[in-house]
Amino acid sequence: MENRLKVLVVLILVAFNSGKPLFVQDKINRFDIVVYGGTSAGIAAAIQSSRMGKSVVLIEPSNRIGGLTTGGLGQTDIGNKQAIGGISREFYQNIKKYYEDPENWRWQEPEQYQDGGQTRTEEGEETMWTFEPSAALKVFREMLAREKVELVYNERLNRKNGVQKNGVSIEKIVMESGEGYRGKMFIDATYEGDLMATAGVSYTVGREANDQYGETLNGVQANDLNLSLKKDISYNGANHNFVDGVDPYIIKGKKSSGLLPYVLEGGPGFDGDADNKIQAYCFRMTLTDHPDNRVIFEKPAGYDELDYELLIRNYEAGESRIPWINSSMPNRKTDTNNRLGFSTDFIGQNYTYPEASYEERERIIEAHRNYQKGLMWTLANHPRIPDNIKEEVSRWGTTGDEYEREDGWQQQLYIREARRMISDYVMTQHHAEGIEEAEDAVGLAAYGMDSHHVQRYIDANGYVQNEGNVQSEVEAPYSISYRSIIPREEEAVNLLVPVCLSATHIAFGSIRMEPVFMVLGQSAATAASIAIDDRVNLQEVEYSKLRSQLLEDKQRLTNTNLSEK
Repeated sequence: MENRLKVLVVLILVAFNSGKPLFVQDKINRFDIVVYGGTSAGIAAAIQSSRMGKSVVLIEPSNRIGGLTTGGLGQTDIGNKQAIGGISREFYQNIKKYYEDPENWRWQEPEQYQDGGQTRTEEGEETMWTFEPSAALKVFREMLAREKVELVYNERLNRKNGVQKNGVSIEKIVMESGEGYRGKMFIDATYEGDLMATAGVSYTVGREANDQYGETLNGVQANDLNLSLKKDISYNGANHNFVDGVDPYIIKGKKSSGLLPYVLEGGPGFDGDADNKIQAYCFRMTLTDHPDNRVIFEKPAGYDELDYELLIRNYEAGESRIPWINSSMPNRKTDTNNRLGFSTDFIGQNYTYPEASYEERERIIEAHRNYQKGLMWTLANHPRIPDNIKEEVSRWGTTGDEYEREDGWQQQLYIREARRMISDYVMTQHHAEGIEEAEDAVGLAAYGMDSHHVQRYIDANGYVQNEGNVQSEVEAPYSISYRSIIPREEEAVNLLVPVCLSATHIAFGSIRMEPVFMVLGQSAATAASIAIDDRVNLQEVEYSKLRSQLLEDKQRLTNTNLSEK
C-alpha cells in the first residue's frame, strides 16, 4: 500500500511539473502520408495520396494554400508546355474551365482580355496558363474538396526537435503548437526545406563552383565574356543590369561619403567560384489599372530616398524603360516581375533567409515588401523620375480583391531558391543540356537555366553592377531523377523532397517552376504509396512499378513525341 502511494505521488508530481492532465495521453494524428507545406507541390502530393487510397494530411504553415501559384505567379513559367502532365496539367485545364464561366469576369469582358508575357495560351488549347491568384486558390480548393485530404492551416514545424526518428525512419513530426503527426511516409513540400533540414538530411545553400560538377554556368558570373558564350544572352546585361556610369557612392565620386545602400564592398569574386549567396527574391506583384479595384501605391513608413538613389541615377545615366515585366492577366490584372538594373528584386538582402528563424524570416519578408512599396511609390511620384515613367506607373496599383491585406500586397514572397538537398543523385547543367539523362524519370523540366542576380558590387571602373544573372535555353525537355527527390538511405528512408530536390544551383534554376513542382509532388506521393503497399524503404521502390503507375496517371516522363505547344 505504501509503495502504491509513493507511485501515485510521483505521477502527480510529474503531471504537475509538465502542466499536462494526469493519465491523458498527447493527441497524435496518424496518417499514411504526411505532407508538410501547402505549396502547389504539396497540394498535388496530397491529391495523389488520396487517389491512391492513402490517408493523408496536408499541413500548411500559413493561412493560405498554393504558395506562389496563389501568391502572384500567375504568368506560368514552363518552356515546352507539353512536358507537363498528370495533376499539374489537370490544374491548368481547370483554370481554363474557371474562365469559361462568365461570372468569373468581374472587371473585364472575356473578349477584351489578351494574354501575353512569357507563356501564351494558344487558341484552342485545352489548358490556360495565365490566371489570377484568386482563381488558382479557388481551383485548388475545389480539387482538394473532391478528395479525402485533411487540411491543416497555421501549423509550423518545430525546427529544433520537431522530427522524431527511429534510426533513419521518421516516426512523427511535431509543430510549434505541440500538435504531432505520425506517418508512414513524409513529404517536405516547402520552399525552404524545413522538414528535410530538421530531419538531418544533407543539403546545401548557395552556388557550387563550376569545377565541382564540371559545369560552366554555376558559381560567380561576373565576366561579360562568359555571358556572351551562353546560348541565349537576350536577357543578360541590357535587361538586368545598370547602364554604364552609375556612381555607387552617397556623394558622387567621393568614396569617403560611403556606399549607397545594398552595394557590397569589394568585387564579386572570381568567375565560376562557389559562394553561399542566393539569387534575389521579390514579390510577384498583382497590379491593376481598373480604378474601382486599384489600391494606390503608398509611401511606406520609414521611407528613405537614399534607398532608391541608384534607381534615379540609372535614369539620369540614360535608362529610359520601366523596370518591370508587366504580364497581363484576366480582369485587368498583372503578374509583375523584375526587369532592368534596379527593379523589384531586393538583391543581396535574402542571404540569411534559408536558415533564419521564423521570426527573422518574417522580418526579411516585411523588408522586401517595404522595399517594393518604396520602389513603386518612387517610380510613380519622385520628382527626379522621368515624367513619362511616372505617368505610366501611377496608372497602376495593387489589387483590392486578391489578398487578405488591405494594402493589396500578398504574404507569399518569391522564394526562388533556398536549401537544396544533396542525395545520391544530383541534377546538374549536364542534364539540362541533354548531355546526361536520368534513367529513373519522375517528371520533365523544360524551362531554361535561370538565375536572377545574386549581388550588387563596384566594378573595376568604380561603377555599380549586378552579378549572378544567367538565362540559358535548354534544347528539349529533360528527365528529373527519382533519386533526386529522395535522401540518401543512411539519412532517411521515408522522406521525399519534391521542391528542395537534389540539384545544383544552375540546374535548380531550370527545374524550379510551379508546374514542375506539381509534377514532382504527384510523383513523390506515388512513390510513397507504393513503398507503403510493398513495405519497403523509398530507396527500394521498384522503378518499373513506379514508372507504370506514373504513366497510368498521365505523367510525362520522356520528351519523345512532345509537340512544341
